[in-house]
Amino acid sequence: MNIEKDQDSNKKESEFKPYVPAKQAPPELTLTSVVIGILLAVVFGAANAYLGLRVGMTVSASIPAAVVSMGVLRILLRRKSILESNMVQTIGSAGESLAAGAIFTMPVLFLWAKEGVSNRPGMLSISLTALLGGLLGVLFMVPLRNALIVKEHGILPYPEGTACAEVLLAGEKGGTSARAVFVGMGIAALIKFVVDGLKVVPSTITMRIQSLKTEFSTEIYPALVGVGYICGAKISSYLFAGGILGWFVLIPAIVAFGEETILYPGTEPIVQIFLEGGPNAIWSNYIRYIGAGAVAAGGIISLIKSLPLIATTFRDTMKGLKGNSADGESRTERTALDINMKFVLGAIVLIILAIAIFPDIPVSFLGALLIAVFGFFFSAVSSRMVGLVGGSNNPVSGMAIATLLFATMVLKSAGDSGVHGMTGAIAIGSIICIIAAMSGDTSQDLKTGYILGATPKRQQLGELIGASVSAVTIGGVMLLLDSAWGFGSTELSAPQATLMKMIVEGVMDGNLPWTLVWIGVFIAVVIEIFGVPVLPVAIGLYLPLKLSVPIMAGGLVRYAVIKKTANTAKESEAGSGILFCSGLIAGEGLVGILLAVLSVVGVADVIDLSTVFNTGIVGGLIMLILAVIAVLYFGILKNSSIS
Repeated sequence: MNIEKDQDSNKKESEFKPYVPAKQAPPELTLTSVVIGILLAVVFGAANAYLGLRVGMTVSASIPAAVVSMGVLRILLRRKSILESNMVQTIGSAGESLAAGAIFTMPVLFLWAKEGVSNRPGMLSISLTALLGGLLGVLFMVPLRNALIVKEHGILPYPEGTACAEVLLAGEKGGTSARAVFVGMGIAALIKFVVDGLKVVPSTITMRIQSLKTEFSTEIYPALVGVGYICGAKISSYLFAGGILGWFVLIPAIVAFGEETILYPGTEPIVQIFLEGGPNAIWSNYIRYIGAGAVAAGGIISLIKSLPLIATTFRDTMKGLKGNSADGESRTERTALDINMKFVLGAIVLIILAIAIFPDIPVSFLGALLIAVFGFFFSAVSSRMVGLVGGSNNPVSGMAIATLLFATMVLKSAGDSGVHGMTGAIAIGSIICIIAAMSGDTSQDLKTGYILGATPKRQQLGELIGASVSAVTIGGVMLLLDSAWGFGSTELSAPQATLMKMIVEGVMDGNLPWTLVWIGVFIAVVIEIFGVPVLPVAIGLYLPLKLSVPIMAGGLVRYAVIKKTANTAKESEAGSGILFCSGLIAGEGLVGILLAVLSVVGVADVIDLSTVFNTGIVGGLIMLILAVIAVLYFGILKNSSIS
């Protein structure tokens, strides 16, 4: 059976012909593609950093970047090379991936600085850590390309990579949906500025439910509706189910049964905490620890379930490494050229040494060794996982959790405890998280290039450029956002980073409320037994309900769109609804960055009109309804009238 599978794979590989033949060499890695790609990397990197710090989730930027590149290159600049457009999205999508890896872990250092545990990280420390992690993520993927992209073509679908190729091919035939992205950006930017800049509309609508000792609340931002639309009805419903479990089951139970009990980490009777702070205080003191246990367990369960894939990956990788290095020297076809393997290995060794030596990165030689081992391990896992289930289902946070647990225990057993050990563990986890995110993105982009006939070597260079620029961007963005609002605040809850902080402190100091954490762990186990995906439910339990509600609204809109268009057209990942929602996320993220700048320079109070005019709950409801209608409108339109 395996022999037949290998024969089918080899047959598919030999029969596959890319869109652009190897003998042709159209423009690809040009100055124009690099400049536009860098701009998109900055835009999508900053926007996703903001989104991830608010809700703990990021979205893929490959398809929006591809659409924008077509709009700029083909329509405005009249350039005809599809490979040049592909290079733009290759560089542009690197910003989102590096941001996703960085914001899940690095804000922990800022949280510790606020507590007086350690010094606030500087621009050099953040950017250097992100840069080295990003470069390793790309370089680790180079020897994996032949085994995963070429040898497994037709077996590993790489959903986002294939969809991105379809978008670019559709643009080649004369259609583009770039307008949907830009309209979404404009609408979200306007609403974000009205709500959080002028502050004439409340950002949150809340209804207290006295009989249940809880509340129902929702934020009104269109970006969250867009997230729900992109995730789909199933994932959105899982998130919402987690929110319902936390706010309509656990909070009422804790208040009803706790009464005069003082339960750690609370320092007052539960009833007193509720009277003073309401349901939010119960969530902050207890539910988020239960959610943290569920998320941690969900991440580890995801890794355990992928163990067969891990074994297969390493078996095929070891086979592919030899063939890949031989191909790199002997093949002359443009579509088979990778970055020289000697350069790749030398660069990896130098980067690992730099991580151990640079004083701005708090990682010892033992930590650098852990990064080398875990980095390649998880880059292989990440690349194969996104090939099978797509980047949205890639358990990057689960990999980071597993790394943090192991690294913290190793460092503690080696005598590296206290503040130095904790910051070292977070630095290791940050780099591993960035490596996993960048490897997954690089593999998707290489799949797109394989279908189109791009030059792998040039794409890999483009990824390195995108990672380098994004590393500098993410450093500035994180410092700016922390100065404006502070991580862990209402505006920037940084949920994933808060979870990582609790894990490291819990292992190093043993100060976690383990009863609550274990309740979350076994909730995750029960969910897994029911056959429901654990992580989205756990994330919904860990996040405030006000974030899950608009995401659920977006998921319901996606469901309605699928039903509406089921008999007329097959739903495409490149549909106008997806692109419009990507624009919503980008637009809100960029205005969020702008408002942070205004806050830092002292202009935010000048434009605040809340004391002069405020629409109240009615205005918030209108904004939310308009956002839902807009997403529904573009979702039903799909690719027809936007082209």
